[in-house]
Amino acid sequence: MTRSSAQSPRAATSFSRRPDERPRSRDRPGPALGRRAFTRGGAGLGAATLLAGTGLAGGPAGTAHAAGAEAAGAATAGTGRTAPAPHWAQGVRRELSRLVAEQGLPGAQAVITDARGRVTEVTAGAGDLATGRPFPHRARLRVASNTKMFVATVVLQLAAAGRIELEAPVARYLPGVLPETDGSRRVRVRHLLQHTSGLPELPESLSEHTPGYHRPEQVAEISLRQPPRFAPGARWEYCNLGYILLGMVVERVTGRSCEQEVRRRVTARLGLEHTYWPRWPEQRLRGPHPSAYRRTADGGHRPVTFVNTSVIGAAGALVSTGADLTVFLRGLLSGRLLPSGPLARMKDGVPCDIARGAVYGLGLARYPLSGVVGATGYWGHGGTVEGTRTRGGMTDDGRAVLVAVNEVSPRQDGSQAVVDTVERIFRRLPHGRPAGEGER
Repeated sequence: MTRSSAQSPRAATSFSRRPDERPRSRDRPGPALGRRAFTRGGAGLGAATLLAGTGLAGGPAGTAHAAGAEAAGAATAGTGRTAPAPHWAQGVRRELSRLVAEQGLPGAQAVITDARGRVTEVTAGAGDLATGRPFPHRARLRVASNTKMFVATVVLQLAAAGRIELEAPVARYLPGVLPETDGSRRVRVRHLLQHTSGLPELPESLSEHTPGYHRPEQVAEISLRQPPRFAPGARWEYCNLGYILLGMVVERVTGRSCEQEVRRRVTARLGLEHTYWPRWPEQRLRGPHPSAYRRTADGGHRPVTFVNTSVIGAAGALVSTGADLTVFLRGLLSGRLLPSGPLARMKDGVPCDIARGAVYGLGLARYPLSGVVGATGYWGHGGTVEGTRTRGGMTDDGRAVLVAVNEVSPRQDGSQAVVDTVERIFRRLPHGRPAGEGER
């Protein structure tokens, strides 16, 4: 059973929180948008159109764009050509509309790659309640804990090159950082990657609301004042601190920041033009993006205006798009980023509680699928920061679904509801290329 933050016995930071957690209630100055604004902004918005001819890097050609319900097609970026939306797009829109209505969300977007490699964006509700506009095309999003997949990939690349040993104690790379206790001396790099270290989570005093710039060393020192949760390897428990420490390991080994290594080894290699690590005190997202909201006590929606990404760093700082995350997953699962041995180890998972039936490897999770022809699960992660939640991933045959919402539902089933929506969308996608159809 998925455990909510209200049920968890440990302290948990609300920023880049474990994928199934909901945020603590916090109000900050800013105009609230009440129920009337939500109803007006969300009514009747959202549709899908296919844009043929703009491919994702590393995969077949084809991309798509979300538009208003009245649109029958949209111009391909740079070509002016149009194409009809795939037959399943309206069904996807119904799934998103159901999610928005049941969870009381402002809006949602799905970025979908079908078996032919075509990418389609579908929206429901409002990306901005003040204007009523849907999520924009190629919406930039704070993808929070999806960052962990990128950081884990860098660590495994360094391990493949012999520069990091996964079974080595963390103290070898970060002497003096962990407390001098028997348990801390037994924490291995692998434990950090898989959330089995037993180290404490970030305390309540460290979150996306915390003012001021924080170095990773500061975050680690403050967090490690708390006692450990359990002996290393004894069980699985989500821990953002582990990935902050991994970012420090990367910097110690390479002499460059984790941000620089992610850019050099992953985003630049795959051509992820819309994926970046915000620089302090940068707040406004670069490029088109939806507004992010928090729920108010009276049921309205207040814009999120401040997120301190310096606090979470390697555990959840990245900004990306659904299309870029799809390219990343394709590059990872196809072997472009890791040799087969490290990739297999990354996939080797243990039971976890981020979603029903999920298992967690080394920075990569596998979510189960039922009723989907040709697939029993998909690979991904998920991320939650106040105002934004992203879920989804890619099957072994290359179909992908990434769903984003622009408010974190206060309901305990909020995370699982998005995961369930991802599964229902996968069920609507055709399996395999139609007979006689070639590459476009």
